[in-house]
Amino acid sequence: MRVLIGADTWAPDVNGASYAGQRLAAELAARGHEVHVVAPSRGLRSLPPRRVGPVTEHRVRSCRVPKPPDFRLCPPPGLRRTCRAILRRVRPDVVHVQSHMVLGRMLLTAAADLGVPSMATTHMIPENIIPAISFLHLPESGLKKLFWWDAVRVLSRAGLVTAPTPLAASMAEQGGVPGPVLPVSNGLDLGRFRPDTTGRGPAFRARHGIAEGVPLVGFVGRLDREKHVDELVRATALLRAGAVPDAQLVVVGDGEERARLGALVRAEHLEHAVTFTGRLTDDEIPDVYPALDVFVNAGTAELQSLVTLEAMATGKPVVAVDAGALPHLARPGVNGWRYPHGDVAALADRLARVLDDPDGAAELGAASLQIASEHSLAATVDTFEELYRTKARPVVPVRAFRSARRARRHADTRR
Repeated sequence: MRVLIGADTWAPDVNGASYAGQRLAAELAARGHEVHVVAPSRGLRSLPPRRVGPVTEHRVRSCRVPKPPDFRLCPPPGLRRTCRAILRRVRPDVVHVQSHMVLGRMLLTAAADLGVPSMATTHMIPENIIPAISFLHLPESGLKKLFWWDAVRVLSRAGLVTAPTPLAASMAEQGGVPGPVLPVSNGLDLGRFRPDTTGRGPAFRARHGIAEGVPLVGFVGRLDREKHVDELVRATALLRAGAVPDAQLVVVGDGEERARLGALVRAEHLEHAVTFTGRLTDDEIPDVYPALDVFVNAGTAELQSLVTLEAMATGKPVVAVDAGALPHLARPGVNGWRYPHGDVAALADRLARVLDDPDGAAELGAASLQIASEHSLAATVDTFEELYRTKARPVVPVRAFRSARRARRHADTRR
């Protein structure tokens, strides 16, 4: 099968949607499918198709936007024509876009123009994009309505829509996206993320100056506002002032909040207790989790959270905010604990429960391992292959749809 994946964010972008798309493309190619990817270039010119690993990339001209940092946006003028040209050249059996943003919508429109079966996976909720469109100076409720109005308008052009979790699928349907929206996990390569049997954890600690045996809390992800990493820093201060005086925190990633978080660390006198590694290579990420005693996620806009799943697949207990899709992963008393957003004392308490009880933490980690096994990448790709064959379908071209709608209105006025 010839599959064309459209993505508004792709390597080298660091975010869940980019990683999910890359893993899907690589696994499809490993199964013998011919995989093409259409994604923004890193400059103002489109690039000729080129082979990158197991897939063929078609990079389309793009420009930088103020927020989020390093994100690229394909300018709309001429983009629909460019997308049609790519589809005519590739002749895919199915087009699978990973967002409803500019490139994704134009690929869906081009697929409808040419009668190519299409589907879309939505990795976004309003909280993901509100910081980027705050310049509109609308109340948050207005920005959310604008987000769903646009999402519905675009995703209606797909023959089928999926989302990473049942919660994400339900949110999309409640926002007005025509259903059923099918929940399909992003999936995880369980061969890369697994319990440590080769000393990767101690080696990671040694590389980053973290002593062996020190209770270590860890986070991996973008350091942006909706991740609320400041709560992790404050909770570490409470831990060290109380139940776990030698607790340390390692933060893996980079983002807009990095400077503010550094200032908070200094204000809390935690310079020797908090380690910022910066952005690590994809090859080093599997080494992070074995070094931890507990993984923590305070992000309130998670549609699935691949990093939490990665920690769980490594056999680690998790402590997560009771928000978004995280309750699907962090199950109180089973594989970890949850806490109310903003309640730093409760977060510190949940972390202390894990760090103070090594035997209990091992049981929680074993449960994490079992839950993560339900999200294998192999099962995800099995599902998508079946959807490509049986559910993805061509849709009515947008112009034809509008023409038919105008004709119906005209007929109604003449009755």
